[in-house]
Amino acid sequence: MRVEETMSTFEDRGNEIRALSKALVLDFMQSNPLCQPTAEGMKLAAIFRACGFDWGDYPKTTSSNQQYWVSAIVQELASEGKIIRVSESGPWRLTE
Repeated sequence: MRVEETMSTFEDRGNEIRALSKALVLDFMQSNPLCQPTAEGMKLAAIFRACGFDWGDYPKTTSSNQQYWVSAIVQELASEGKIIRVSESGPWRLTE
């Protein structure tokens, strides 16, 4: 396999993982009563843990540092109009 093919394969796998991760977060929110459009919403940390993205604390890679991955996912879902942030630093919920 050539280097270009290998890199493309890794990039494709990464894109698939991102798509699956985004679908997991959305599926979780759709199934959780706190995330419904008229509910209070759910904090990012709780979504992060409930979806199994927490690897635990490691030196220089604490659980709270690992939440940036889910932060990007919810921002992407918000840009698609699927979820909203209830307040500036508040919880997230579905739009409809």
